[in-house]
Amino acid sequence: MWPPKILLMAVVSCVLIGGGNCQSNSSDGFQLSADPSSGHRSLNRVTSDPRAVGTVRVRPLSLPPACLKRTYIEGLFKYVNTVLSCLIFVVGMVGNATLLRIIYLNKTMRNGPNALIASLALGDLIYIAIDIPINVYKLLAMRWPFDDSVFGLFLCKLMPFLQKASVGITVLNLCALSVDRYRAVASWSRVQGVGIPVSTAVEILCIWLLALVLAVPEAIGFKMVSFDYNNVTIRTCMLKPETPFMTFYRDVKVWWLFGFYFCVPLVCTAVFYTLMTCEMLSNRKGSLKFSLSEHLKQRREVAKAVFSLVLIFALCWFPLHLSRILKKMVYFQNDVGRCDLLNFLLVFDYLSINLATINSCINPIILYFVSKKFKNCFRSCLCCWCYPAGSILSSVVPLNGTSFQYKSPDQNGLSDRTALRKDSYN
Repeated sequence: MWPPKILLMAVVSCVLIGGGNCQSNSSDGFQLSADPSSGHRSLNRVTSDPRAVGTVRVRPLSLPPACLKRTYIEGLFKYVNTVLSCLIFVVGMVGNATLLRIIYLNKTMRNGPNALIASLALGDLIYIAIDIPINVYKLLAMRWPFDDSVFGLFLCKLMPFLQKASVGITVLNLCALSVDRYRAVASWSRVQGVGIPVSTAVEILCIWLLALVLAVPEAIGFKMVSFDYNNVTIRTCMLKPETPFMTFYRDVKVWWLFGFYFCVPLVCTAVFYTLMTCEMLSNRKGSLKFSLSEHLKQRREVAKAVFSLVLIFALCWFPLHLSRILKKMVYFQNDVGRCDLLNFLLVFDYLSINLATINSCINPIILYFVSKKFKNCFRSCLCCWCYPAGSILSSVVPLNGTSFQYKSPDQNGLSDRTALRKDSYN
C-alpha cells in the first residue's frame, strides 16, 4: 500500500525530472497511482475534462504489481536540495547581475565577445529568477503553485518554455563565441575600438529569436493534469500531447535535446578551435605576426575563457542527458528489475538536475578565475557597487584582446577626455 505522502512525492518527482519522461510511449499519456484495496498499482489513462480549462483527468487501467520496496526521496534530501537551490539562486543572481553591470556601465567593456557573454548571462538570470523559486515551491509544498487557477496553467506553460529558451540561448551563444574567437585569430590584423559591432547585435537578436521559437513546443504541450486519489483531486503540470506533431515531439524529445542542446556546442567548439589552432600555428611563421605576440597572448586568454565555458557546460549537462537516455532505452514497465532501476534513475535524475542548474550560476565564477581582466572588474564592481559608472574601474582590459588604460574624472582634475586608450588587435 502506498500512503498519500509517497504518491504525492512520486508526482513531484515526475514533474522535477521533466514531466514527459513520466509518461508512456502511447499518445494518451499515463499517471501512476495506488490501489489501496489490493496493494497493487493501477495505471490511469489521462482524458480530457470538459469542466476544467487546461486540465485533463484520468480513468483506471491495469498494470503489473507494485514494487516491494517503495521508491522515494524524502526528508533530508529534500531540504538539502532546497538549500542548494537557494545557494544557486543567490550566487547566480549576484554573479550574473554583476557581469551585466560591468559590461553595461563601462564603455571599455562594450565589444563583440563581451556582448555575447552578456547575452548568455541575461538568459541565465531570467531562468534563475523565475524557474528556481517555482522548483523550490513544488518540492516543499508537494503541489504545483496556483494549481486551481488560470495563473497556475500560465506558470505550467511558462516554466518549461523558459527552461528550454534559457538552454537554447546558452548553447547558441557558446557557438557564437567559438566562431568569434576563430574570426579574431584568422583576421589577426583587424583593429576594433570601443563599441558593439552591428553584426554582433544582429547575431544576438537572431540567437534569442531562434531560442524562443525552438522552445514554443514546450509551452504548447505542457498542461495541468489532474487525477483522483482517495477522493482527492491532485493536479500537476506535465507534457500532454494532443496533436500528431506534439506526439512526435514527445517521442523524439530526448534525442532532440541531446543532439541540439548538448552535441551542437561541443561539435562547434571542436571544429572552430581546431581551425583556430591551425591558424595560430601558421601565424608563427611570419615575423610581423610573431611581433604581435602580446596581442596573440591576449587572444589565447580569451580563447581559454570561452573553452572553459563550453567545458563546464558539458560537465554540468551530460549527467542529465545520460539519465534521460537511460530512462528511455533501459527502463521498461514490465521488466522484473524495473524497481531497482527506477530507484537509481530517480536519485540520479535529481542530482543531475541540480548539476545542470549550477551551470546557470557558474559562468561568472569561471570568468573570474580564468580571465585576469574580468577578475579585476569583478573585484572593483563588487567592492564599489554604489560608485558612479565612470569610477568603477581605474584600469580595465576587456575580453576582446584590446587593452585600455582609464583615468577617472576625479584623478588630478582630469576630464574624460584625458582617458587613455591603447588599441590592439581584436
